Amino acid sequence: MPVQKRAHAAPEHLDPADRRLAERVVGREPRALAKAITLIESSRRDHQARATALLEALLPHTGGSFRVGISGAPGAGKSTFIEGLGRFLTARGRRVAVLAVDPTSAVSGGSILGDKTRMEKLARDPNAFIRPSPSGGTLGGVAHKTREALALCEAAGYDVVIVETVGVGQSETAVAGMTDCFVLLALPNAGDDLQAIKRGIVELVDFVLVNKADIDPKAAELARTQIANAFSMLRQRAAHWSPPALALSALTGAGVEAFWSAAERFRAAATASGAAAAKRKAQALDWMIALVEHELRARFYQNAAVKAELVAVQAAVAEGRMTPAAAAARLLACVRT
Repeated sequence: MPVQKRAHAAPEHLDPADRRLAERVVGREPRALAKAITLIESSRRDHQARATALLEALLPHTGGSFRVGISGAPGAGKSTFIEGLGRFLTARGRRVAVLAVDPTSAVSGGSILGDKTRMEKLARDPNAFIRPSPSGGTLGGVAHKTREALALCEAAGYDVVIVETVGVGQSETAVAGMTDCFVLLALPNAGDDLQAIKRGIVELVDFVLVNKADIDPKAAELARTQIANAFSMLRQRAAHWSPPALALSALTGAGVEAFWSAAERFRAAATASGAAAAKRKAQALDWMIALVEHELRARFYQNAAVKAELVAVQAAVAEGRMTPAAAAARLLACVRT
């Protein structure tokens, strides 16, 4: 839901270099946007303070994009679909930003960040911006700073911002909590096609797209029909929209235009009913709470008393000399005031 732009002076503590960076982001310079996202993703305390001030300065320029979340199991064709959709939109004069999240290795801590390679044609499009980020082990298959990056893309004037998750764990809840439209990609012949409509997903999904219909059209249509029939037996989540199931081929582009036409109808219906504005307000509050919880966790482990006790307490729990509950109580007592 677009917000009314308002006069808004940059915070006094925004230094001249960051003021200039904010101006360049609003001026739609891709390098400035990339630099701003790098700043907000930094874990350095001084960078975090600068990032907060930068986001505050850019606040009047946010809120105008259509945020689309894409989730699905690995191999469902998310990157191929996003590239096809992105090229479809840029060919029609839209500016598209893609925030693609790659899983971080639990062993090495590294991430491939290969989405620009997988979306090679879209990456070369002057009206598109692709930013791969490591999940950093964050639950939900999204990076910790995805919400901030999304706001920066809006400030840079991108009409459509697509968030691609790694498609594991709690990704459905996480991506639905920061986008206007949540899309789940499913596959035909994937065993139990009805697994795509588990109740937890049904409560969040706005579209189910059965991808790779070019490989086996009959199987794709069967899967689409099964999902649509299952939806029809469930109580409709919102008065303004009944989630459809569509079959398409991201590789050939067949069905992409039909999906986007439906997505625009969804956006219009959500706007007219007031659901879009209400959702954005709820998401802003959720964002605030998430930031508070993240900061409390960080401060807890940075506390000197906790650091002094942590190794000994961990050893006691591992060796069975202390229960996890007692250990947690002992550590929490270190920060009580």
